Amino acid sequence: MRSAHTVEQVRTAEAELMARVPEGTLMQRAAAGLATSVIDLLGGAYGRRVLVLVGPGDNGGDALYAGAMLARRGAGVEAVLVADRVHEAGVAALRAAGGRVVTLGERHRPDVVLDGIVGIGGTPGLRQSALDAVRALAGVPLVAVDTPSGVDVDTGRVDGSHVTADVTITFGTHKICHLVEPAASACGVVQLVEIGLDLPEAPVTAFQADDVAALLPRPASAAQKYTRGVVGVRAGSSRYPGAGVLSTSGAACGLVGMVRYVGGAADPVRARHPEVVVGEGRVQAWVVGSGGDADAAEALSAALRDDVPLVIDADALQHLEAPLAVPALLTPHAGELAAMLGVDRAEVEADQLAFARRAAREYAATVLLKGHHTLVAAPNGRVRVTTTGTPWLAVAGAGDVLGGLCGALLAAGLTPYDAGAVGSWLHGAAATLASDGGPISAPDVAAALPAVIADLLA
Repeated sequence: MRSAHTVEQVRTAEAELMARVPEGTLMQRAAAGLATSVIDLLGGAYGRRVLVLVGPGDNGGDALYAGAMLARRGAGVEAVLVADRVHEAGVAALRAAGGRVVTLGERHRPDVVLDGIVGIGGTPGLRQSALDAVRALAGVPLVAVDTPSGVDVDTGRVDGSHVTADVTITFGTHKICHLVEPAASACGVVQLVEIGLDLPEAPVTAFQADDVAALLPRPASAAQKYTRGVVGVRAGSSRYPGAGVLSTSGAACGLVGMVRYVGGAADPVRARHPEVVVGEGRVQAWVVGSGGDADAAEALSAALRDDVPLVIDADALQHLEAPLAVPALLTPHAGELAAMLGVDRAEVEADQLAFARRAAREYAATVLLKGHHTLVAAPNGRVRVTTTGTPWLAVAGAGDVLGGLCGALLAAGLTPYDAGAVGSWLHGAAATLASDGGPISAPDVAAALPAVIADLLA
């Protein structure tokens, strides 16, 4: 599992470690990891040209000491100071190793730029001197030190100007901005350097393949279809029959023993999935709302009367009353979440973590906010981020498949929080497999699910 901690948690852990090790140890560890990563990126150090953008504080010190290490390996290292106050010992180390402090007008075109302007203690946005330096070096590969300067580390917001990195080298743990959009897109590829921090439980995490595999439901040796779980789908309508077909396609991924369908798309569902049982009956979870159109309100009411866990999507989200009295997973996109909370879509897109958490609290439900990095927020504030997937997944009907898949996981016994995290991870992985670098459709994603699941189980 990838863990992302807050600035306060990291600062506390750093202070505790610094009390036990010689002065400067943490900075030297960070600098060594940074220098090694830059060498790997460049394919060597000798003869390479490195430019370090240096701001105030320890982040600039990390970059300067890394620059000194690179200079000792034969790189030509120059530093541009973009603040009146810098880490003096780091500047001295760079000069002693053969590096130079220059102005923007003096420097040569480098092979790579190190962003050591501000670290995790910085405020969002860049000062004009730093912004000028970043703009002057546009097009040069840029490595951010710990976090891209100018992003909001604890929220994932990007208020004002900021660095957009090709690679971010972070220390000790991931930070929230590495996982949560829109800041995550400014980080590029994130690499973690361990420096020995002893950290508490992280408020934001991201599942990896082994985490998903550990939660996948597996049939017992004496299993039969009812003991494996029955998921009901109340989706689709005469106007949007495809939503019913796609929702049942996601639900029929093999993780439960039976899929039941109730709705206005019975004939298309039968034609595509002859194994699906059409008609009312007992279920362990319902999937409600996708393509429900005018039937969505009644479908939600009927599902709520069964007092089983629910996945609630699309049209049914318009009819929710907070707080919900049954375990539920809500799966809105940004526009739907904005409508649920009475705010503008742009506000949600700019502050995704905060609004996902707010909705989870208000509705007393797990909220899965779909996006480039999907957020799964629990009412207690814990959040899991899904980073699997491909831009080709932004296609009509993909959310219907996701809802059905998550419903199957609920019916198999997972909590809404686990079902959202596992379901969105599998959904993204299936899209990547189906895409193979090219375009896909929603049925392609559903069709790829069994292969992804089988690979994890193996």
